Amino acid sequence: MGLNEKPLSTLHEKASYDLADFEVPTGREEAWRFTPLSRLKGLHNGKAAPDGQVITQAYTPEGVRAEWVGRDDERIGQAYVPADRVSAQAYTSFEKALVVTVPKEAEVEESISIEVKGRGGEGAAFGHTVVVVEPLAQATVVIQHEGTAVYADNVEFVVGEGATLKVVSLQEWDDDAVHVSHHHAQLAKDATFKGFAVTLGGDLVRLSPSVSYTAPGGDADLAGVYFADAGQHLEHRLLVDHSQPNCKSNVDYRGALQGVDAHAVWIGDVIIRVEAEGTDTYELNRNLILTDGARADSVPNLEILTGEVAGAGHASASGRLDDEHIFYLQARGIPYDEARRLVVKGFLGQLIEKIQIEEIRERVLNAVEAELSR
Repeated sequence: MGLNEKPLSTLHEKASYDLADFEVPTGREEAWRFTPLSRLKGLHNGKAAPDGQVITQAYTPEGVRAEWVGRDDERIGQAYVPADRVSAQAYTSFEKALVVTVPKEAEVEESISIEVKGRGGEGAAFGHTVVVVEPLAQATVVIQHEGTAVYADNVEFVVGEGATLKVVSLQEWDDDAVHVSHHHAQLAKDATFKGFAVTLGGDLVRLSPSVSYTAPGGDADLAGVYFADAGQHLEHRLLVDHSQPNCKSNVDYRGALQGVDAHAVWIGDVIIRVEAEGTDTYELNRNLILTDGARADSVPNLEILTGEVAGAGHASASGRLDDEHIFYLQARGIPYDEARRLVVKGFLGQLIEKIQIEEIRERVLNAVEAELSR
């Protein structure tokens, strides 16, 4: 398939399976201006040798099928077309893809677990995952990333008519890891998708969640928390493409930053196309800067091409700890460090509480506690 142009919008106009359709980024492009290309270790320009070591394993409850397939499997690439050079590099470089299928009308109570473990190596590794939730089925997927690697991958979530999929993605890499990933959810009629991203580890992590709709009635909720320490670059670039009438979307990401050269980037793009009448959408990003030397870039974009919308809005705020909050706690005998910890945990915890898997929720809360203790 060749280059796919989207002339109705100024956002995300290009998509292609062909690596040659994307020029090597220089850092001056809008899509790459916040990303330190020198730290991508060759993922963006093809200089990364494909000999890195990453092991992916799937653990599925009874009735859910997981299989490794070749590049010629017809389910690969049906929901998502790569939209930047690293995504296209990952698409053209993986050898086997993991396909997980939840059968029609199945209500899977136990979580599906996908573990991605980096084992190092001199070069890069590439992956591809497809999760298919057939009509009227319900499932939860937990994707865990850990270890050290230079890794680029694409993940497709295909949510069938009337189906519900909940996804928790954990980026808990070692301090030297580089990870560039695109997660795309395609929603059929009356489908529901809830995605939650937790990004804590890695030297550079660039995660791009996106949503598209194939029929009316789709409902997407994208949430995320991140905590950037000294020298870390954590980037989240979201796109919700409303091309069908009467669909909903809600985006809420929160981050905390501490240490010199801690850098968080959040880009939130929402497109409401001409045919997407009755759309109801809102996106929000908030950043808490805990120390000098940390930087948060937050850019919400909302492009509306029809006047017939149910609701559309966006907001972004970045700032330091509220002195009044700290004073209130200190006035009640709580030491400064503990007061600071309580405020940050409350700020991030409002979102973390949305994680419905108790084990994962407690794990994330403990990880935030550990970050605050550094």
